[in-house]
Order: sequence, then C-alpha cells, then structure tokens
Amino acid sequence: MKHIFSVTQINSYIHRIFESDYALKKIYLKGEVSNCKYHSSGHIYFTLKDEKSALRCVMFSSDRYKGLTFHLEDGQLIEACGNISVYEQTGTYQMYVRKIELSGAGELYIRYEQLKQELAQKGYFDFERKKPLPPYPEKIGIVTALTGAAIEDIKSIAKRRNPSVQLYLYPSKVQGEGAAAQIARGIRYFDTAGVDIIIIGRGGGSIEDLWAFNEIEVADAIYYADTPIISGTGHEIDMTIADYCADVRAATPSAACELAIPDMTSFYTRMHNYQEVFGTLLQQKLMLMYGKTALLERQLEAQRPDKKLMSHQLVYERLEGRLQQAIRDKYQSRQQQFTRYVDRLSALSPTSRLRGGYVFAQTKEGNPLTSAGQIEKENPFFITFSDGQAEVMPVSVKKNKNKEVCHGKNKIFN
Repeated sequence: MKHIFSVTQINSYIHRIFESDYALKKIYLKGEVSNCKYHSSGHIYFTLKDEKSALRCVMFSSDRYKGLTFHLEDGQLIEACGNISVYEQTGTYQMYVRKIELSGAGELYIRYEQLKQELAQKGYFDFERKKPLPPYPEKIGIVTALTGAAIEDIKSIAKRRNPSVQLYLYPSKVQGEGAAAQIARGIRYFDTAGVDIIIIGRGGGSIEDLWAFNEIEVADAIYYADTPIISGTGHEIDMTIADYCADVRAATPSAACELAIPDMTSFYTRMHNYQEVFGTLLQQKLMLMYGKTALLERQLEAQRPDKKLMSHQLVYERLEGRLQQAIRDKYQSRQQQFTRYVDRLSALSPTSRLRGGYVFAQTKEGNPLTSAGQIEKENPFFITFSDGQAEVMPVSVKKNKNKEVCHGKNKIFN
C-alpha cells in the first residue's frame, strides 16, 4: 500500500534537511537589496539578488540592533551573514540574517544617482519650469498598465470626485523591457491630443520594478511636454527620475487623481455656503439701500418745488396778512394822530377864534388891520366874522387907553 504524507510532514522533513546541512548554518552572501520593508514589529524583510537569482531574507529585531549599523535601503550592495532554513508554514526557504555590512551601492542605484545629477545640471528639475495644474480639468490622459489596481483606483476616484471629467487611457507597460519607450510615447501622444493633464504612474515596487520611470526617455518626454504632468509611482521612500521631472509628484496613482480632479461635492457645498452667505449679505445690503432710498424719497418729497412753493405761499400769505394788518394799524394810528393834530390846529385857526366872538379886520386891499391907528375916518374897511363879512364905514376913531377905537357903520356880506 502507498504511504500518503501531509504537507506539514513534508515541510518539516525539508526543514530538518536544511537544519542538518552544516554549510547552511553560517553562510555569507553578497547581493543587492530589493523590496526592503521595515515591519512595525522591528523585523526587516528584503530580497537579496544578483544578475540571475534572488533570495528572500529576514532580519529579526533581536539581531537587527546588534548586527546592523546603518539604514537598509533598496539598491544597496551588502554582505549578509546568517543561516538558510525553511519557513514551514509556507514551505518557502529564506535566509535568516544576523549581521549585515555595507559592501557598496548597487548597479541600478549608481545609474539612478548619475542620471539624477546629470538631469539636475541640465535644469530638468528646476521649479521655475514646472507648470501649474488647471483648477477644473475636463480631459485627463493616463499612461499606465491596462490592467491593475492603478487604473481602477483612478476611475473610482474620478467618478466620486467629478463624474463629468473624461478619462483617456494609453495602455503601456510599466516595467520590464520596452516599458520606458511606451511610457514616453504615451506622454507625447497625450501632449498633442488636447488633454488638460497627463498622469503617469503605477503601483509600488522595488527599484527594478520602477526602473522604467528612471530612464532618460521618460525624463525627456516629460521635460519637453507642454501639458502639465503628474507622476505617481506609488513609491513613498525614494522618488523616481519621473517624479523629479514631473510638474507635480504624487505618492500613488490614486493621490495623483485626487490632485488632478477637484472634489466637486465639496466644491458644490462651498458654493452653496457662499450662496447662502452672499444671499444674506445681499439681503442686508438691499434692506440698507431700501432704508436709504426711503430717506432720500422723504427728503426729495420735502424738496419738491410745488411743496416748497406751497410752503412759501403759506409764509407769503402770513407775511402779507401781517403786513396788511401792520399797514392798517399804522394807518389807524396815523389817522388818529392826524385827527388830534387837526383838532389842535382847528382850535388854533382864526376861524375858530371868530366863533368865539372875535373878528378879523382888513383893508379893501386885503391887508390886515392890527391897530385902530390904521383906520381912517370915512374910509371903509372890512371885518370878517365866523359866518360872514361886513364892510364898515368908520365915523370916528378913538383910542382906548392910548389905543385908538373905531366907531363906524357896518355893511354885512355873506
């Protein structure tokens, strides 16, 4: 009968074989670091590789603080000391590193630094040449893989933030041979297609996975493009050459989409709030203007010519009445005064005296006779009474107490 083993039994058997091999208990390996990740527990997971092969490695936190004196990063060429064994749960073998020494920079890392310095000197990374993103784009070109999480995340975010934005995809390889050339062609295509923004990128990965974005072809395409470009390679720690050249760098393709497309929901909310505030301010302004208008209308009403004319007419009528009354009063006063003067003058007039028994004597020529000595005998003269005149013929003239007295015959004239 055949004997059937479990997976655990096989993995355990292989594990014992690795453990019993003396050559694998303490071994030194040289290679380039890739996919380096620091776990929250303190362990370090990475891959050690050369031109043809790769080996998974782990360095536990207990060994890290004794056997590692620098920060481990992708692209570094190191010498690792440890043992190789099998992780029974997954059936994979890996190197358990206890000590790491820096051997030198990896070949890709050296090429990366050389190209970065060269392009920096040429002005590819200058801030002054970076183009601003349009605030409300309508068309966005995306250069990335046809399948994968990046394009799906971009589509989801764009639909949520602004469904009216049109997305155009230029499917391209994002790693491996020919990827850089395809990415550069996609950039040049969209630069002449009339889109508002170009997004290039992919999900995270090792320096080898992202190497297409470190090629001079991609850098040139970005540098000479007239359309604003966002680079989102999904690599938080190190920036690619494309990140340095792009107008805007995003941590991930999703973040690139959020930078490119404004959130219209929040925009509409802000506009609604602005509308309410503006409406309130406008209402207050209108009420204030209505108040001012009403005041001006009242002032204008008070200044109307017919109103002012009526007011002046009333003033005129009052003044006219007062003037007429003053004239009447003055006339009456003057009339009374005149009457008094007339009475006084009448009392002093000769006629008034004549009524009291006095007479007025005068010659035929009309000259007054003021003395008896002016009368000649047998020479007539006239005397005037209050009610008439008489011609007198003097028959004798004598003086009374040294004054002459005239006696004569009278002839009365009415």
